[in-house]
Amino acid sequence: MSERFYFRQLLAGRDFAVGDALATSMRNFTYALGDRETGDAVLVDPAYRPSELLELVVADGMSLVGVVATHFHPDHVGGTLMGQQHVEGVAELLTLVNVPVHVQAEEVEWMKARAGLGVDALAIHHDGERVDVGDVALTLLHTPGHTPGSQCVLVNGRLLSGDTLFIDGCGRTDFPGGDAREMYKSLSERLRRVSDETVLFPGHLYAAESSMSMGEVRARNFVLAPQSQDEWLAMFPS
Repeated sequence: MSERFYFRQLLAGRDFAVGDALATSMRNFTYALGDRETGDAVLVDPAYRPSELLELVVADGMSLVGVVATHFHPDHVGGTLMGQQHVEGVAELLTLVNVPVHVQAEEVEWMKARAGLGVDALAIHHDGERVDVGDVALTLLHTPGHTPGSQCVLVNGRLLSGDTLFIDGCGRTDFPGGDAREMYKSLSERLRRVSDETVLFPGHLYAAESSMSMGEVRARNFVLAPQSQDEWLAMFPS
């Protein structure tokens, strides 16, 4: 990987939000990435302690120019978790720095309702569109199923998959906005463009490993085994 490419995988409860019981139990990853030469960086799914995440980026000599939200759930972007506990996230981050929040078009209404963001804060994208962070190109892949506008980020040989795909398993489809049929299409068709050499970086630490090549994930992960939608729905009913 190029030394110019800035990349950090940050685990909630360990690398930031230390001492926060909820953050520690949820095992979310936030990612910081960008271009070391220009100093531009984005945060992917900043939640729990957004001010700490901003401080980490600044301490690395980088300047935050954007946020990428893989989906609207509060453990990724902030909001009210399970109707009870408020999680700090993107809304609080935007009080500290004025940057766009990159989302898929299908996620806009959910982001407004659940993350408390106005449409003016959102940079709205469609499948396959590119976001440049300095000279680092991010490709946004629309992968619905966990939520209507879930997206993965393809960048410099890495796939940041949010809750679409984990090393073991995938995101649930029984939450509001989830769709088992769309999840099957995302896993079996939409992510087909991602090479076996690409390294998967998931949205949660749900396995012993924090990353793994897509080839290894395809050989190991049971959710990628079904050969038809009917087989998939037998395992994960809609």
